[in-house]
Amino acid sequence: MDVKQLSQLVGVWRWKRRLEVSLHPATGFHCRTFCSTTSEPVDPIEIHKRKLFLWFSHLPQEEKQFGGYFSPETMHVDPLILETKPEERAGLLRSPLQTQTSSRPCMTVEQLFDPTDAWSEGRGRNVLLYGAVGTGKSTVVRKLVLDWCAGTTLTHFKLLVPFSCEDLGQLTKVASLRDLVCRKYLHLRKHPLLSGEGNQAKDVLFLFNGMEKMKLDFRIGSTELCSDPNEALPAGVVVVNLLRKYLLPEASILVTTRLSALDRIPQKYVSRYAQICGFNNPDRQRAYFTSRLLQQSGETAKNHEAQALIELLYLNLQRESQLAAACFLPSYCWLTCATLHFLHFTDAKAPIRTLTGIYTSFLRLNFGGEVLDTRAGTNVPIQLSNSLMLYVVRTVGKLAFDGVTYKRTSFSEKELEQWIGGETKTDEELRQLAVFRTDVLDFFLAPCVESSKRLQGELNENNERRYVFAVPAMQEYLAALYVVLGENKSALEKLTKRVSVAIGQASEDVSAIVNIFSKFIPLRIFAVFNLLKLFPKLYEKISSHTKGSIARTMAAEMFRTEDSYNEDVLDQVEQSLLGVHGPQPKQYSEGQPFELYPIFMGGLLHYGNRVLLQQLGCSIQSNTVAQITRVLRKYLVRELSKPQPPEELMDLLVLLYEFQNPRLTAEVLASIRAIRLTNIRMTSLKCFVLSSVLSCTPARYHLEELDLSSCLLTHDMLQMLWPAFRHAHNLNLQFNSLGPDSCILLRDLLLDPKSSIKVLQLCDNPLLESGACTLLEALTENKSLRHLSLMHTGLGDKGALQLAERLQHHTGLQELNVAYNNIGDNAALALVDACREHPSIHTVHLYLNPLSDVGKQSLYVRGVPKSHSGSSRRVKVLVSVTEGSNISEDWHPILSVIRKNASSWDRERVKHQLKVFLRDLEWGRQQQQSLWKRLHFRRVEKGVQQTIRLLEKDILPPSTGHSK
Repeated sequence: MDVKQLSQLVGVWRWKRRLEVSLHPATGFHCRTFCSTTSEPVDPIEIHKRKLFLWFSHLPQEEKQFGGYFSPETMHVDPLILETKPEERAGLLRSPLQTQTSSRPCMTVEQLFDPTDAWSEGRGRNVLLYGAVGTGKSTVVRKLVLDWCAGTTLTHFKLLVPFSCEDLGQLTKVASLRDLVCRKYLHLRKHPLLSGEGNQAKDVLFLFNGMEKMKLDFRIGSTELCSDPNEALPAGVVVVNLLRKYLLPEASILVTTRLSALDRIPQKYVSRYAQICGFNNPDRQRAYFTSRLLQQSGETAKNHEAQALIELLYLNLQRESQLAAACFLPSYCWLTCATLHFLHFTDAKAPIRTLTGIYTSFLRLNFGGEVLDTRAGTNVPIQLSNSLMLYVVRTVGKLAFDGVTYKRTSFSEKELEQWIGGETKTDEELRQLAVFRTDVLDFFLAPCVESSKRLQGELNENNERRYVFAVPAMQEYLAALYVVLGENKSALEKLTKRVSVAIGQASEDVSAIVNIFSKFIPLRIFAVFNLLKLFPKLYEKISSHTKGSIARTMAAEMFRTEDSYNEDVLDQVEQSLLGVHGPQPKQYSEGQPFELYPIFMGGLLHYGNRVLLQQLGCSIQSNTVAQITRVLRKYLVRELSKPQPPEELMDLLVLLYEFQNPRLTAEVLASIRAIRLTNIRMTSLKCFVLSSVLSCTPARYHLEELDLSSCLLTHDMLQMLWPAFRHAHNLNLQFNSLGPDSCILLRDLLLDPKSSIKVLQLCDNPLLESGACTLLEALTENKSLRHLSLMHTGLGDKGALQLAERLQHHTGLQELNVAYNNIGDNAALALVDACREHPSIHTVHLYLNPLSDVGKQSLYVRGVPKSHSGSSRRVKVLVSVTEGSNISEDWHPILSVIRKNASSWDRERVKHQLKVFLRDLEWGRQQQQSLWKRLHFRRVEKGVQQTIRLLEKDILPPSTGHSK
């Protein structure tokens, strides 16, 4: 049956039948009972295929956050699978990163069931597929089942029966093999392939996923033999007899398990061993990134951006970087794609996602619902079992916290031994540690790549192997989780908590007895027992102090002086994935910056992340969040009272966005009157963060200034920033290459009754005449604008004349800047005449325009009112550093604007205008009789000459987005 026929059958079946399934958050698949509402004479195998296909096509919730672009068929890339010999198993109990250079050929799951020399006729094959956490076992199983349903693999098996060992391990009632199959797949209740008659079972393949979650006992004295598929036995006994080949010996079995459970099945019951090793080369990794990023980009325009990201990723992987080592695990390829999707393809229509949420979802995908208990399958109550994630926090998280505290990213083997398992005492703790080291430790920590320049200096004299976190941000996430969960308490705090709980329980019992006796013996001595209640209150004070210290840590780490001028945190995350191409960004801090650490601490307090952590066995109480939030607000407001560089402000906005707490965000922003993000490389994500954060404030909240100059804004970003613009009085959008299409949005913004923009600065944006005319349409209805800067926007004569016509319809404008716009004499004169008739305009900037000497003199004369009794007003016209034969009182601001912006302008044209200034100054100096005024002219001439020399030597500072 091909895929097309199968899809048609699925459509028919959806129309006629009703399927009730529910998704399970854990990593392994969990089969549920499938029931039909009608009984039709359809082949049970075909029904089975359709229902398995529907079930295994479901994607986990973590995949749905990307907008439903994915399907298992299109995004699957086969990991490396190597067949191993029984005697080699002990040598392969290590990280898959160490098996990348193996000379053995890669195999598929289907090839593992091919006949071998050791295979005997009439007996099925038992294949054991094992691998570490994150190597792709569950993904391989899902793809295998879907391919079997579609008829593209394992076609010699008529029936495939998948089981979750976690489900089987939780069964308390005895059941036969046919009952086990029936309770999961009702349509296979009486299928002859499972009857045990003849050799029909040779066409059956049983699949047991996650054998490490089930306890199997192969001792004859403990597990009775059984060959009857109808005999009721414990689930573990049924599985053991299947593997022993006492029960349905002709059936084949595929078992998946982790490294720690490899020896639970005796070697004599395993036909073939195979290790799944993940993605062993950059080409497999690139194939995975291509299948995901090109799908999730969606639109054609974004498709090009996704292709560029893939190329940058591939270059970074080819360098044998630390990311390449991490991406040998497909799980980290998923994390990389999810992070890049978050950084580059966030838009206002998509569900709200956070970086903390991505990392929490990543851990939930790999460790959801798992416990670290060596008594697997014994129905130990969940409260008596240790959450695997909590164990990770208390060991690896402790190591991460120590590294963040002392600014270290690499660790020696001796340090690993000290922090992970250094305090284990009991046999049970040692067994748990052994399982953890075998299965989980390599998932978080990888050998340091020796070629990494940043880490070479940390190698000691003996060249001892050092280890780093597979992804740098994971160290900061686990350190933050370690702190937020309160695991960094002192011994006194831990003892205080235990005593408080004990005394709190005892005081209730004692108080009840005292209340009874006090009715008969009213002695005040019984009041002494009330002192017992003081200890829990003392603990509450100590506990609240601890929560306050967490908030203080967040604020201190957020505003560390040595990190103030580093790249903003989102750029640092991107550079860790894509590498740095070109000049290395300057880092002002001596050690490794850990600027994600406080942001993750805030993100972990968000309710959505706390729900996911609860499923992982890591509980953060609501009162803890309230205490931290209350203290954090105070410290953030205190820090924001000091001037902060743009990078730190951007990091603060990211923190508030990750926190997802509107009330806290509004209270913190209430203390901010200006947001200056000059020279921050804005992306769609950063624009979305800014808009989301400002949307938490009330409508009456307004910023005195929102500075987004030199931020590489685009038209699409302006649309995302629309909600933020409504809160700004002074909107600075200079040096952003905004074109005429952006003017439509800016026009609508000025016409929006909720907008209160008083100053709009658009210097150095190629708006052109068409864009400027579109923008000026807003002047007829806008009432708030006071200062409009259109310097160097390509306005031209037509735009200037259009502006002159529109001015009479806007009565509030006070200052107009149209400098450096290629405006000639006639258009400039018409504009100044319109400004002179305007009721409120007092200043017009016209310098750096190709005006003649006569035109400049006429503009100066027209700026002066004809008579004191006339209706026209005095309008200051800034055309040059001179006004007639006198020095302009605004010569210094004019030169300052030219110096700060000339690096992005046409150098020759600017030099030509400056030489015109020199000529004007020389003529004006010759007209002066006063020695003092002549010296003043000389001073201004030196300033102009110095600017020309700086232009010729190309040492002017980069554009800062400043203009008058």
